[in-house]
Amino acid sequence: MTGGRRAGRCALVIGALMVVAVVGGLPAAASADPAYAPLDQPGVPLDVPAGKLQAALHCTANVRAASREPVLLNPATGVTVDQNYSWNWEVALTRLGIPWCAYDAPSHTLEDIQVSGQYLVYAIRAMYAMAGRKIAVMGHSQGGMSMRWPLRFWPDTRGMVEDVIGFSGSNHGTTTGTDCTRGCPPADWQQAANAKFVAALNSYAETFAGISYTEIFTHTDEVVTPNSGEHASAALHTGGGSVLNVATQDLCPGDVYEHLTIGTIDPVAYAIAVDALTHPGPASRGRVPSSVCSQIRMPGVDPLNVNSYVQILAGAPGLLAVATPGFNLVGVREVKSEPPLACYVFASCPGQAVVSSGPGGRCTSKRRFTFALDASLRRVTVRLDGRRVRVRRVRGRRVVTIDLRGMGRRTAVVTIRGVRRDRRRVTVTHRYHPCSARNR
Repeated sequence: MTGGRRAGRCALVIGALMVVAVVGGLPAAASADPAYAPLDQPGVPLDVPAGKLQAALHCTANVRAASREPVLLNPATGVTVDQNYSWNWEVALTRLGIPWCAYDAPSHTLEDIQVSGQYLVYAIRAMYAMAGRKIAVMGHSQGGMSMRWPLRFWPDTRGMVEDVIGFSGSNHGTTTGTDCTRGCPPADWQQAANAKFVAALNSYAETFAGISYTEIFTHTDEVVTPNSGEHASAALHTGGGSVLNVATQDLCPGDVYEHLTIGTIDPVAYAIAVDALTHPGPASRGRVPSSVCSQIRMPGVDPLNVNSYVQILAGAPGLLAVATPGFNLVGVREVKSEPPLACYVFASCPGQAVVSSGPGGRCTSKRRFTFALDASLRRVTVRLDGRRVRVRRVRGRRVVTIDLRGMGRRTAVVTIRGVRRDRRRVTVTHRYHPCSARNR
């Protein structure tokens, strides 16, 4: 990471987090659930130019061949990663000797989260390849939720992530709202409790086996609501992952830090997150010392920066302008409705295979389909019923096209062989047969 990252710039813009991440006045969700993509449907190739993806990711030198689990920092709505983390978590992780990367989503994370999700896919794959080991993804508000989009719709990323750590993540959207009748940035629409994006994100499973989830929230949250009780927005419940849902008040009943501060200066949230990073599995309440309840701020935070931030936030009469319809501080386009969901979200996407698991292997609704290969494999070969299939490179990703036309209704065998970074040879076999109407 270059030395030009300036911590002081966080003060005003990060205050927008409390305002722009909420949206209301949306129509009720449709009663009939769409047929979402099966959990094992391969992710589509990324369509964001590779140069943009690479330029958005910044890493410390010790991420390469990391000796311990590195952390990917994911920013909140309305801020850059610099504004969110350069003055707190980047300093703290460096002092702990934990390698980290940080990435900037387009337009202060106010654009379509499906686009920033592609940046996350790239960042996860790139970090995993650099480190040669699984990584942790840690985020605040939108950043505590959006890392789950790659895990849901690019299944190859699940094997690259050890920990997911969220600070008041908008995992189930928010019921707190503002008037968007004249327009709001796309990411605001997508974080409403009844947003189609939220429904797709949580479809079929909220967590995945092999990943530990530590979801930290606060009962004093005024942005992501509700955030208390069994139905706290930040909490995760379904799927095969190992999960700890914990409010800071569960450990320290007097903790008063709210939405903005839980991911930036809260010492209780810090202690829980560090426990997750330094132990197998999610954090454990029993390992967090009670002494954190008497601390004022997390390690690594310069109190002068905090004081400056509080003064500017309290005395900035123009700050609430970010919630004014048709206007925002960073010039992001505003739209009158939630952005449509991408085709890959659905099982019925034209030109994309519907793949589902079954006792006889997988069935596919398309006789010709393309999928991306595991980025961690080298010297990859792919064969269809023993015949070699060409591996192509599309926007920095290796992909193969499987053509089952002319094979009738018999089961076809696709074999993928490669070598991992640790020189272990890997063979993966998939069996495909035509889907019937019943299993589509």
